[in-house]
Amino acid sequence: MNWKKALVVAPMSAAILFSANGGLVSAETMEKPTVTNAAVDLRANLGSLLSEHGNLAIIAMRKGIEGAKDFDAATAQLSENTQALSDAIASVYGDEAGKAFKEMWSAHVGYFVDYVKGTANKDEEAKQAALSELAQYRKDFSAFLEKATGGRAEAEALAEGLQTHVNQLIGAFDSYVAGDYAKAYSQQADARAHLFMTAKGLSSAITAQFPEKFNNQMAVTPAADLRLTLNNILSGHVAFAVTAMQNGIEGEKSAEIFKANAAQLSANTDKLSGAIESVYGAEAAEKFKTMWSNHIGYFVDYVKATAAEDEEAKQAALDELEQYRADFSEFMATATDGNAPADVVAEELQDHVSQLIGSFDAYAAGNYEEAYNKFHEGYAYANNISKSLSGAIVTQYPDKFASEMPSEMPKTGFEPAANNDMMMLWIIGASALALAAVVAIRKFQMSEGK
Repeated sequence: MNWKKALVVAPMSAAILFSANGGLVSAETMEKPTVTNAAVDLRANLGSLLSEHGNLAIIAMRKGIEGAKDFDAATAQLSENTQALSDAIASVYGDEAGKAFKEMWSAHVGYFVDYVKGTANKDEEAKQAALSELAQYRKDFSAFLEKATGGRAEAEALAEGLQTHVNQLIGAFDSYVAGDYAKAYSQQADARAHLFMTAKGLSSAITAQFPEKFNNQMAVTPAADLRLTLNNILSGHVAFAVTAMQNGIEGEKSAEIFKANAAQLSANTDKLSGAIESVYGAEAAEKFKTMWSNHIGYFVDYVKATAAEDEEAKQAALDELEQYRADFSEFMATATDGNAPADVVAEELQDHVSQLIGSFDAYAAGNYEEAYNKFHEGYAYANNISKSLSGAIVTQYPDKFASEMPSEMPKTGFEPAANNDMMMLWIIGASALALAAVVAIRKFQMSEGK
């Protein structure tokens, strides 16, 4: 299957045209929670596209200051992301609005590039000029979105959120240039989370504006929050895993960068295991964390083997990933009482492994366009995996996700008490996932006579 064509656009039009039939929640069946309908898919697609923009922009800025060989490929993928977002806007508001969006969005990407060039040339005036352009963009783009949403997303609130976005990307870049890699990767994680909140606000405003297109469904519900929580974590895993593998093959010159990147990847793992521990205790959390951490370790083993040109070690790492795929698939099937069938989970995991290994192999071979194509496929595919996994959990525990949350999101396009909202989103998602994990652990213990 051509994943590039299937995933690069992720248009809103697909969500808008998605029928409420076929078992999905409609106005008549609101008591049945769902992780996929027209409104939720809109939010999920926006979250995937916007957060990918944040990741690619930060990566491109880093590659630019380093004069890296893959800079052009990174910026090309960023341009494809811009086109996908523009197509999404056009699918809701028409071609003219899509073109206007693309012009403004492309311009703001260019201002970040100008800031990188100013930094490289140690030209403070050029850097300030780029920041001034971003400030003007913030005003113009906020006004554009306020008008597009019929005032449901207020320009003042949008401008505040856009300023946060600019600050996070510039901050992540400045920290990287200063050699504070731990802070740079932490700021990248914050930027990703913020853009998922952006998707939450915009999707709520759009569904309120066009209720008939979304069968009067809401983009903000407990079930949707679970899906987006998992998408945030899983796409973050992809983002930090791919760049860690790139840093790893570069050897000693990128050793400190690799260390900071790997630490952020570990922090991503801790979000899962920490939630399990907070509810079910350290023993359950440790078992889950071990399984998840091991598969990350196998990717690292593959990178080391590639650097050493050791084909036997590379195959050994792939064999370990194959065994992990089989074990984890059975684990999730048991945890979800069969709502996530082992064969389905195994297929998704195989795609995930193929995407990450494919991106790395292409990067190591100097085929940077293919490397970033695969990066995109893996990042976008996290949306599919999160839909599948969250759907299994919601089906298993419908009562936990039954109540529909009021959509109080207009006026808040980007920055609505984001920390509190993310905490709420995390608690809902992680608690359900933790419960599923511990159910599996307990069943495995019983089967082993423990």
